[in-house]
Amino acid sequence: MQSTRIDTPTADRRVLVTGPSGAGRTTAIHALEDLGYEAIDNLPLSLLPRLMEGSPVRRPMALGIDARNRDFSTHALEEVIDLWGADRTRPLEVLYIDCSPDMLLKRFSETRRRHPMAPAETPRDGIDREFDLLGPIRARADVLIDTSEMSPHDLRAEVERWFAVSETRSLSVSIHSFSYKRGLPRGIDMVFDTRFLSNPYWEEGLRGFDGRHAAVQDHVAADPRFPAFCQKVTDLIRMLLPAYADEGKSYCAIAFGCTGGQHRSVTIAERLAKALAEAGWQVSIRHRELERRGAAEG
Repeated sequence: MQSTRIDTPTADRRVLVTGPSGAGRTTAIHALEDLGYEAIDNLPLSLLPRLMEGSPVRRPMALGIDARNRDFSTHALEEVIDLWGADRTRPLEVLYIDCSPDMLLKRFSETRRRHPMAPAETPRDGIDREFDLLGPIRARADVLIDTSEMSPHDLRAEVERWFAVSETRSLSVSIHSFSYKRGLPRGIDMVFDTRFLSNPYWEEGLRGFDGRHAAVQDHVAADPRFPAFCQKVTDLIRMLLPAYADEGKSYCAIAFGCTGGQHRSVTIAERLAKALAEAGWQVSIRHRELERRGAAEG
């Protein structure tokens, strides 16, 4: 779930980051800090109005607030959000990092951490208590990111998608490869199926390589249908990207899927990323299944 994005001058952007313990709030704040935001975490709620009323700063600001903060009050935080959210010159955006209770319980069980809202009780007690406290804040979120099925890498990418700092507001393009067996990646704008192409997996000498390897790319490119498909997709995307940029989009994610996410989808993702980079677009590339394989081998 994601709400409407607010346009505001880059240097004067203010984002309040909150959400239940274990959902990824700290990861989101670190991601914003890496994007150039001045990050202030665990600020006492009583000091927040004084900070908000200060002189405009040259950098955007990220403020971390959660139910563990000293003098935390749901009502007081609601008042701050309502007051400063109404200021269209310097609005306060609320980024809520959410997660399902069952996944939070799983995370606390795996790490054997005590829940900060129930140090002498079960994690479930703390989770329920915190959800009750934060429910009204969740309802006021401008951007809500559910991390139930996300890795920290996924969360950082999603934060960047919404809050990347760019004075020129240039369009960033993210190219993904994936396996249909594991489902579509999150936050994708365009998806292309490459399962009709010749599969290197059935070639014993190629099975152990992936689509970044020249021999695998040559095998996929030898399919008679590949040149036309690759050219038409590239032409389509090169036509659409300027239109997306004109509409004010700052991020566009394009994904290619195949059966295993190792060969065909990786090959075409690599080819497209190279073509777009050569055309002057800001491009990043991510191979989801190769990352998972690398993590498992590590």
